[in-house]
Amino acid sequence: MTIDGPFDRRDVLRIMLAGAAVVSVPLTGLVAPASSQGPLKIGIIGAGRIGGTMGEHWVKAGHEVMLSSRHPENLKELAARLGPRARVGMPRSAAAFGEVIFIAVPYSAMPEIGRDYANELRGKVVVNASNPIPRRDGPVAEEAQKKGAGLADAELLPGTRVARAFTSPGAGVFRSEAHRAGERIAVAVAADDREAMEVASRLVRDAGFEPVHVGPLARAKDFQPGTAIFGKAMTAREMKQALGLP
Repeated sequence: MTIDGPFDRRDVLRIMLAGAAVVSVPLTGLVAPASSQGPLKIGIIGAGRIGGTMGEHWVKAGHEVMLSSRHPENLKELAARLGPRARVGMPRSAAAFGEVIFIAVPYSAMPEIGRDYANELRGKVVVNASNPIPRRDGPVAEEAQKKGAGLADAELLPGTRVARAFTSPGAGVFRSEAHRAGERIAVAVAADDREAMEVASRLVRDAGFEPVHVGPLARAKDFQPGTAIFGKAMTAREMKQALGLP
């Protein structure tokens, strides 16, 4: 190394030590997000019609999944059919297993999930497909509908990075229309966290659909139950037009 100017040996030593200090700083801001890395470990809390269907799509895409419910023995046949990249467990185990968590449960279970699995979920991207339906889920769903499901999710799942996705058009479409030819069926995605948006969008694509970035969690209210697009199978072009998106 050549140094020009009136530096003495102590100056050189200070420069070298400063350089070493810079190198030793963790480059956390430069770490590639999960959305751009290899196969993910996905913990699925609620492996019913939607959770089981998405788990199957993601295994086919090369991800590892843990399917969970309070009766995991009922999921063993599905896991066996999906092969070695699928396993079963209790919800707490799925919350611990996943780099990314997918939730598809009745909305009345959300407070319990956020409270009981807080340690396992902390800091993780959580993709929530659970819809607040007041007649089924009671007061917690009524409050979420008024506030907006995305903002309610953020309060009910503190310490996580929430994205809302796969809330519509429904399990039947998710099963039959994945990877269809031509324009794919759109899935609305809302998130405040950039990596949560990217991860959720990757999971949408890997499942065979087209993500539409609706905006922050506050805008998830635009595609929750009771809205004009809820439950409708639409292309990305149709969804953007309906939501006034560019």
